[in-house]
Amino acid sequence: MLGFVKRTPAHGAALERVKEWVRARFALAADATIMVAEVNCQVPGCPPVETAVAFWSAADERRQFKIFKPVEEVGEDDLPPAWMKDALIPSDAFECSCC
Repeated sequence: MLGFVKRTPAHGAALERVKEWVRARFALAADATIMVAEVNCQVPGCPPVETAVAFWSAADERRQFKIFKPVEEVGEDDLPPAWMKDALIPSDAFECSCC
């Protein structure tokens, strides 16, 4: 079921906080595109709420990962380590009905 949810100022602050952590962790430029979204999942076995993160490097390569908790509960230690940056590039061969 889709619908609009009224978000609090704390929710917006949490989105910005995660963006800044991603920028710092992966040494991204100030103008790099970073998207952070809280997503509801209805697929059995999927966490009911997760935080999805995507960012683009200078070479226009997209990287992505998920944190299986609401954005307001995400801590800096929940982000993947910087050395995993190249492992976050999605494979064209990978297909998943849940994401």
